[in-house]
Amino acid sequence: MASEQVSGGGPVGKRWNPEADTSGREGDEPFLAASAVALAAFALVNTFSVLHDVGQQGGRLSFWEPFVWETTSVVIIFAMLPVWMWFTRRYWPLNPPWWRPAAAHAAGLIAFSVLHIVGMGVLRWAVYGLAGATYAPLAPLGDFLYEFRKDALGYVGFVGLYAAWRALRSQPGLDPGPAAAQADAIEVRDGARRQFVPLADIAWIEAAGNYVELRCAQATVLHRASLSEMARRLEGAGYVRVHRSRLVRKAAIAAVESKPSGDYVVRLADGRELPGSRRYRKPLLES
Repeated sequence: MASEQVSGGGPVGKRWNPEADTSGREGDEPFLAASAVALAAFALVNTFSVLHDVGQQGGRLSFWEPFVWETTSVVIIFAMLPVWMWFTRRYWPLNPPWWRPAAAHAAGLIAFSVLHIVGMGVLRWAVYGLAGATYAPLAPLGDFLYEFRKDALGYVGFVGLYAAWRALRSQPGLDPGPAAAQADAIEVRDGARRQFVPLADIAWIEAAGNYVELRCAQATVLHRASLSEMARRLEGAGYVRVHRSRLVRKAAIAAVESKPSGDYVVRLADGRELPGSRRYRKPLLES
């Protein structure tokens, strides 16, 4: 097997990272609150717009009907927001290769639109029933293309705004706290207990279901986060992906030994060996 030397990693970089804190949705409450206010205002403005348009055409419409149409729509959207915020974090739109998050969000858009259209139809049917009126619960599906176009604009706008929010919140000095104060460590929470694991102590990070294992010289620390999340968190911190389930600190690598298959073995300075995938060979050697 051929042996290739790789250079060690440097300190944590200063580039912003949307997942700079590994607490996931923690800190997103202002975004949710602003979304609630914006959606409520949107529903109210649309209600009066519908009443105005009907009046201009010489028709008459009770206030409660367009109000129900618009509020049921925004209620369903707001109810789904936490799910789509998680989905956006899970398939971060700026993650390479670009086609993976793009494909995920294309499927997500279709699911979002179907759930939104069906959900608001059922909710309208329930409200109309309480008012002693009738409404076909699947009626909005008859205008699926019209509703889908609006949902597509809303979905893209939401993902863009949420990505911008996460980026802004991760700017140094704008979101002070343990993650910012401990830039050279990973905060691991266990109930009320917090542990800060120095990056310099972590030789590699291994995926373990909904967790990752922080492999240190003397111990392994279990941390609730995905490996993709950790890759974003540690961008510029001297870690490189060598396998779909493994990140390695470059400074801990002594050599890379190639195999005829194109895969390779990463030999650490302490003698431990880790299998690497040929898919991640080029980024490793170019890092």
